[in-house]
Amino acid sequence: MKQFESLTGRQLSRRQLIAGSAALGGLALAGSLSGCGGAAQATAAQDIDFWHLLSGGDGIKMQAMINSANKANPGFTVHPTVLAWGPPYYTKLAMASAGGRPPEVAIMHASRVPGYAPGGLIDPWDLDLLAENGITGEHFAPRIWEKSQQSGKVFSIALDSHPFIMFYNRDVADKAGVMGSDGQLQDVASPQDFKAMAVEMQKVTGAHGLSFGYLGSGSQMWRLFYTLYKQHGADMELTPGQPMKVDRDAAIESLEFMASLFDDTIAAKSGDISTGIAEFARGGSGMLFSGVWELPTMKKAGIPVDAATIPTLYGTPASYADSHSFVLPRQLRVNEEKRRDVYKFVSDVLKGSLSWAEAGHIPAYQPVVQSQAYRELTPQIHYANAADIIAYDPEAWFSGSGSDWQTYFAENVQNVLLGRDKAAAGWDAFERRTNTLLSRPNPV
Repeated sequence: MKQFESLTGRQLSRRQLIAGSAALGGLALAGSLSGCGGAAQATAAQDIDFWHLLSGGDGIKMQAMINSANKANPGFTVHPTVLAWGPPYYTKLAMASAGGRPPEVAIMHASRVPGYAPGGLIDPWDLDLLAENGITGEHFAPRIWEKSQQSGKVFSIALDSHPFIMFYNRDVADKAGVMGSDGQLQDVASPQDFKAMAVEMQKVTGAHGLSFGYLGSGSQMWRLFYTLYKQHGADMELTPGQPMKVDRDAAIESLEFMASLFDDTIAAKSGDISTGIAEFARGGSGMLFSGVWELPTMKKAGIPVDAATIPTLYGTPASYADSHSFVLPRQLRVNEEKRRDVYKFVSDVLKGSLSWAEAGHIPAYQPVVQSQAYRELTPQIHYANAADIIAYDPEAWFSGSGSDWQTYFAENVQNVLLGRDKAAAGWDAFERRTNTLLSRPNPV
């Protein structure tokens, strides 16, 4: 029976691996084990190790795409390893690459790539080999393709963009009289108009107009803040060795608007992500600010859900987003045959990413987005334009999804949202913390 090697170097049999995966919890080693046809068949196929951080519904969708690729390509078998989202994942991936024991392919958020590419922890993609598999830069939205590059080389291949959007309850909106003539939520173009619309929805629900849980979640606070900040047309630059370049007035105004929402009428004064999602799912509010990945939850709840990009309240359309992207962790000795198989696997997943769209994400591979099948997905088609206005995190070795930087944002801003601190004081404290990080070298 074929042996598998654990992260600790201990050899595990198939039976031990299957039995142990349930106990490992966050390090859930799944894969296509049940589909293998015996030791001879497994030996004949190239084993491709694939690390990702997708769990829940996303994990199920990814496993289905892996299974499809494996079935279509008998020359290789992709074995996924699922690790906990956030710092644990990125720490283990960096350690594996630095220690010479990485997987052949991995998922990273595009916003985290700038912290890894300069240190040589991931390899650039060969554009000619990508083209042999039917993938070129023309197949991606301009902002997404631009984000894949560092120093003129392509270091990541985006599977999707997953923006922060606005879900809304069609029945609540209709009763509140805020539906537009096109059958979708009416447009609002200022903070005052948005709050007025939320108040009308609150009159219908009797609870809140908007659900937005944020307590203890730097990522949740940052997603909304950065959306609003970029809607000011403002930029943010994080250059090592230099102070943070930021539009302080835009940052403070964005925080003040956020804080004004939590008045126990428009939105609950305090609450975490789970309570916000649960409130909207049971019809306790008319709108929800969250990521596209919550769409399956809302559909399962059975409410009349629709969605759109977050209204442009400060003049410039913008939507915070990131991309799940494929990267090539640096190998001490590249197995060229395996690497070619990785390119085929990634191309198959991109071309089959309509199922990924069903989970709420916007496929990065444009032929899928432009297909009739995608256009028939509702409400996905109503926020597909987010791919043209997405705002990735400002680049730095410490920024990006699941980073400690977002935790520092929460530490300095949460009391602003709770009404305990002034927006200026919270922002200035966060800026000082950021400048301390900018004074330090990239540890990887």
